[in-house]
Amino acid sequence: MRNEPVFDHDLIREVEQFLYREARLLDERRFHDWLQLLTDDIRYWMANRTNRYPKSSKAIAILDPARYVEEDLTGDEELAILDETKATLAARVARLDTGMAWAEDPPSRTRHLIGNLETTPLENGEVSARTAFLVYRSHLETDHQLLSGSREDTLRQVDGAWKVARRTIVLDANVLLDKNLSVFL
Repeated sequence: MRNEPVFDHDLIREVEQFLYREARLLDERRFHDWLQLLTDDIRYWMANRTNRYPKSSKAIAILDPARYVEEDLTGDEELAILDETKATLAARVARLDTGMAWAEDPPSRTRHLIGNLETTPLENGEVSARTAFLVYRSHLETDHQLLSGSREDTLRQVDGAWKVARRTIVLDANVLLDKNLSVFL
């Protein structure tokens, strides 16, 4: 059972401002500054959605019982859309600096909207921050995408400043029809 969110208004405001700053850095394409908001041991993970039938489903009378599961997300041990470390995220940022990242030439314009923040202090001093997000991406004249989903971040204080130690991203869509996923969420 998950811990319930705690209504510590100072903590909520602090985490909220941290997440807003992170969104602004991404929208301003200040990726090197954004990398500084991540711990050295970060796991940046995006689950894959699957079409699985809940056990209560009566839509199909006979079906492989293995497809009847309650969770529609891939597990931690299954293939993910993204499973990155600080080193791989830094490599992606470095590639953007080369001018050879064709998916981002010219660069995308993004707007990251973060909402529905729930904070839960963890026993080890870290904080769980659950949010909903919308990311709008505009590229070239006609390429637009809107990504929506949720994030569960584990935030840690490092030298008096919040940093993201783990980010789990869940998109609402189970199929991405976009040409690429070159923006950071």
